[in-house]
Amino acid sequence: MPRRLLTLLILINLNFGAAVTAQSTDFRWESVAPGVWKAVVGQSDRITPLAVAGITPRIDRLKSLGEPAFPDVLAGSSHQSVDGKTYLRFPLQKEEQLFGLGLNFKTVQQRGQIKTLHVDHYNGKDNGRTHAPVPFYVSSLGYGVLINSARYITVYAGTAVRIDSPNLPPEKDRNTQRDWSAQPYSDAVDILVPASGTEVYIFAGRSPMEVVQRYNLYNGGGVLPPKWGLGFTHRTPTLFSDKQILAEVADFEAKGYPLSFVGLEPGWQSRSYPNSFVWDSTRFPKPQQFLDALRQKEIRANLWINPYVSSHSPIFKDILPYTGSHMVWVGRVPDFTLPKAQALYKQLFTQQHLSMGISGYKVDEVDGYDHWLWPDVATFPSGIPAEQMRQIYGLQFQKMTDSWFRERNQRTYGLVRGSNAGASALPYVIYNDYYDHHDFITALCTSSFIGVLWTPEARSSKTSEEWLRRMQSVCFSPMAMLNAWADGTKPWTFADVAQDVKEVMQLRMQLLPYLYTTFAQYHFDGKPPIRAMHLVDGFSAVSQTTEGRLNSTDNPYAMAATKDLNDQFMVGDYVLVAPMFAGQSKRTVWLPAGKWYDFYTGQLVGEAQLIEISPGLSHIPLFVKDGGIIPMLPPRLHTPNKQETLPLIVRHYGTKETSWSLYDDDGETYDYERGLFSWTPLTVKRNRQGKLVGSWTQPRTPGFHYTSISWQFMTP
Repeated sequence: MPRRLLTLLILINLNFGAAVTAQSTDFRWESVAPGVWKAVVGQSDRITPLAVAGITPRIDRLKSLGEPAFPDVLAGSSHQSVDGKTYLRFPLQKEEQLFGLGLNFKTVQQRGQIKTLHVDHYNGKDNGRTHAPVPFYVSSLGYGVLINSARYITVYAGTAVRIDSPNLPPEKDRNTQRDWSAQPYSDAVDILVPASGTEVYIFAGRSPMEVVQRYNLYNGGGVLPPKWGLGFTHRTPTLFSDKQILAEVADFEAKGYPLSFVGLEPGWQSRSYPNSFVWDSTRFPKPQQFLDALRQKEIRANLWINPYVSSHSPIFKDILPYTGSHMVWVGRVPDFTLPKAQALYKQLFTQQHLSMGISGYKVDEVDGYDHWLWPDVATFPSGIPAEQMRQIYGLQFQKMTDSWFRERNQRTYGLVRGSNAGASALPYVIYNDYYDHHDFITALCTSSFIGVLWTPEARSSKTSEEWLRRMQSVCFSPMAMLNAWADGTKPWTFADVAQDVKEVMQLRMQLLPYLYTTFAQYHFDGKPPIRAMHLVDGFSAVSQTTEGRLNSTDNPYAMAATKDLNDQFMVGDYVLVAPMFAGQSKRTVWLPAGKWYDFYTGQLVGEAQLIEISPGLSHIPLFVKDGGIIPMLPPRLHTPNKQETLPLIVRHYGTKETSWSLYDDDGETYDYERGLFSWTPLTVKRNRQGKLVGSWTQPRTPGFHYTSISWQFMTP
C-alpha cells in the first residue's frame, strides 16, 4: 500500500475514533438575571429565537421572585461535540415529571417522549412538528431548560439509557419476569442540536409556576392585549364584501350576540395566494369608509395575510432582491431578517392598512406543511439556512408587525400559525386547521408552559350539542373566535342551542375585568392566563400508569400507558374550567387543595378530590376557589372604549377572607408601560358579627373605568 494512502487511512481512523470517544464536558454557567443562568456551548448560531424576538428581560420583576440558587438536581449536566453536532445531557430524578417541549395536542406530561422540534402544521402526532416547537421544558422539581437554537432539535425526554449511568436499570428476562419493560428506566434528558454550538438557559423556581414566570419575564413579560381583543371575534366568509360584513355585524347586534372585532379573509385583497396586500376594488371600493363604519359601531377589523408576494403587488419588483430561491404558492418569499425587506412591507402596510385603522393581522401559512413551504435546500439573501429560516419566520413576522403598531402607540392582537421561544410579549395567538375539540383543550394546557397563546376556535359542527360545547370552550380561551371563513356558520346557526350560545358569549364579555387583570398578571408577573393544572398550587394528581396489554400488532411489548390530565385548566387565579365534549353526559374533575364552589350557584362541590359531575348541556362546568373574587361587568355587546366608565359587580365565593387586586388602564395604548395604570385591592373580611363584607377604595388614577362596586356573595 502506498505510504501516503496508509497515512491518510490512519488519520481518518484517528479522527473517527476521536469523534466517537468525545468526552463529556460540564457546562460553565453564568448568571444573567435573578434565577436565570446561561451557558454557551461551542460556537452559537447568529440567528436564535431570543435574538429574533428581541427580548428585553424584566429584571425588576425577576428580582421580586427572589434569587434562588442554581438547581442542585442539574449537577452532572454535560455536553459533547460530535461530528459537527452538539449533544446535551441533563439528569432526571426518579419521580420527576416534565412539561413543555412545544405546543402539544395529545400530551401534557412529556417524560418518555421523543421529539424533533420543527415548525410545522400539526398533523395529529405529538412528535415535535407543531406550530410552536419551543425548545423549553419545565420540571416538576422546580427548574426549566431552554435550548436557544433555531435548529431542528431532537429531544429524548427520559428515553435513552447510557452505559455509564449511575442508575442503570436491571437487566430482565422477558421470558420469565413479568415486570420486564420495553422502556427501561432512563435518568436523563438527551438533546441533539444539529450545529457546532448553542446557547442553553436554566430557569429556577420554587415551583413549576415560578419557573414559567421567570421564563416569561426573561422574555419581556407576557402580552397585555387591548381590551377589545378579549371580546368576541367573528371571521367572515372568504369572499364577503364590505356590505355583507356590515350586514353580518348588524345581525349580531340585532340578535343580541356580542362582537368586538371582525376578521376579513383572503378575499379582501385584489390578489391572494400569492398576495397583493391591497384592497380589492370590487368588494371594498371604499375601504376607509368601511373601516370607519365599523368603528362607529365599536368594531375593529383584522386582516388575513400570508407574507408571500404576488407579481401584482405594488412592492413586487422592489422586493425581488430580498427574496429566497424558492416560492410558496408561486409567491416570492421575503427574507425579513433584512431591514430593506422590512421597510418595503412597512411602507405598503402602513399606507394600505394601519393608516386606515385596521387593528391587526391573521398571519397564515408560516408553519408548513413541507410540500407547501420552502424546502430545506432553499437559500436566502441573508445567508441564513432554510432550516433556521423556517424556525424563526413566524416569530420574525410577529416582531416586525408588533413594532409597527408600537410606533403608533396602538395595541394590536392577532393570529399566527408559527412561533417559537421568546414570543411571550408578542401580541399573537396561535391557531391551525386541525379540528379536534379534545386536542384543542390539551393545547390550551400545554401552551401555558412555553410562553405562547392558543385559541380552540369554533368553525362548524355536525350537531347542535357539538356546536354549543365548542363555543363554550372558545369563550374560556385567550381569543374567543368563531372562524366562519369556509362554512359561514353563525352563533345562532343551531336554533335549539342559540340562547345557550348567546349566554356564554355574554358571560365572556361580563368577565372582561377578571380576564384583563389575568392578562395583566401575565405581563407584570409572568403568570400565564390559561394554566395547566400542574402549575396550580395544591394540585396533587400524581402521574399514574396503567398496565399495558399485550397486542401483537398495536402493542407488541405491552408498554404501560401514562394517564395524563389534559382536559381541564385554570383561567387566572380562581376559575377552574372543565369543558364538556359532544356525546359526554358526565365527566370527572380533579380539584386542587382547598374548597371549590360551583360558579353558577356558589354551592360547595369538593376539596382536594376527584369528583364526577353531570352538568347538563346549558353551561360549561366552572368552579371557583375558596375566597375567589370575580369582578364582572353588566351584560353588554361590545368591549368598553377608553372613555367609558361602568359599574362593577364583584362576586365572592366560599367562606375565606381574601384580597385580590383589580388591574386597569386605558385598554388601547402602551401608556401603561409609562406607569399609567392602577392596581385596586378588592378585599373581603368578616365584620364584628362574623359576616363577610367587601371593601375597596376607588383610585384617583386617570383612566380607571369603574364607577361603583356592588358585592355579590355567592356561597349560601
